[in-house]
Amino acid sequence: MTGQRYIDEVLLPHVRLFRVAVGDIFVFMDDNATCHRTLAVQDCLDSEGIQRLVWPARSPDLNPIENMWDALGRQVAGRNYPPTNKNTLIRALTEEWKKLPQQLLDNVVQRTAIRGFSSGRPRGTIPADDRYIVLQARRNRRQTAREIARHTTQATGRPISRFTVARRLHGGGLFARRPVRCVPLTPAHRKRRSLLCREHWNWRDNEWRLVLFTDESRFSLSSDSHRILIWRERGSRNHPSIIIEKDRYGGRGVLVWGGIMLGSRTDLHIFDAGSVNGTRYCNEILLPYVRLFRGAMGLQCLFMDNNAPCHRTVAAEQLLESRRLAARTLPPVTIRELQLAPQDEWAAMPQQLIDTLILSMGRRCETCLAVRGDHIPH
Repeated sequence: MTGQRYIDEVLLPHVRLFRVAVGDIFVFMDDNATCHRTLAVQDCLDSEGIQRLVWPARSPDLNPIENMWDALGRQVAGRNYPPTNKNTLIRALTEEWKKLPQQLLDNVVQRTAIRGFSSGRPRGTIPADDRYIVLQARRNRRQTAREIARHTTQATGRPISRFTVARRLHGGGLFARRPVRCVPLTPAHRKRRSLLCREHWNWRDNEWRLVLFTDESRFSLSSDSHRILIWRERGSRNHPSIIIEKDRYGGRGVLVWGGIMLGSRTDLHIFDAGSVNGTRYCNEILLPYVRLFRGAMGLQCLFMDNNAPCHRTVAAEQLLESRRLAARTLPPVTIRELQLAPQDEWAAMPQQLIDTLILSMGRRCETCLAVRGDHIPH
């Protein structure tokens, strides 16, 4: 993906339409992908008068559109006839986007099992052993129960099984779970995230209404097996110490771009093969999509993208400035099916769901401030 391709395939055909429809108050948000930050992209945004919302790097959890990608992927994966090539994948994505269900919130009810007293086989461990087992798991949460059993036997001289270890860990409130995977955050990233949230946490709905939230997402034909488990307590899923940080993405797939705002959304843009630089970002995204939104929303429009390299090229910045855009810092099995599936799902997603996600920005900012810019559970 290049900046020019981003302009040609996203900004001009999609974002520009929203800019025209919304007027001068339109705001465009994309992330900091490399193709989003080229000079050509900035020039495209500036020439179209699209105001961009400054977005801190490595902050997908602050962007409500990330929830849409998750929902879209689940819908495509659950189809009765999974895509088998690139064309069917594109069709499936498009169909599922259009008909995505409104309710995506999952309420998890946790029950605490109370074990009653009974006489029977003597315990294989003493309370000190139990504390030692729990301590090992908390010091190294990626240890398996078998490894903990071996270390405990070596330390105490009393042989125990991995099943005993699992029971003791459950009794200590630790359960084997897949860790949350997030992008890496440095102290500088946390600081910029906190600054953004401190500035916008008290925005009203009518202010968020002016922002166009945008992002790219890759839908792959294969995915991480996520076989690594960690020991953690209930309710600690998003604790920084047990999050696995990793950059996205890998494997064969398709790259899509989309934008959402209160009451509207862009068309889902499917990038053809090739990298996205700043020039492509300008030609495929900024000019055809963002510029139109800027024209519709007016001067108050804000454009939000992330800090992808193509978003921050000189060409992208110049394009935004020339347009008077304020930069606010069963599954598919072929590529063709993967290209079609997101478009279907994108179009099927209810606008009420999009509005709910955007109106959650205040809560996202408050949560991010509470954890001092660290990962948040969104």
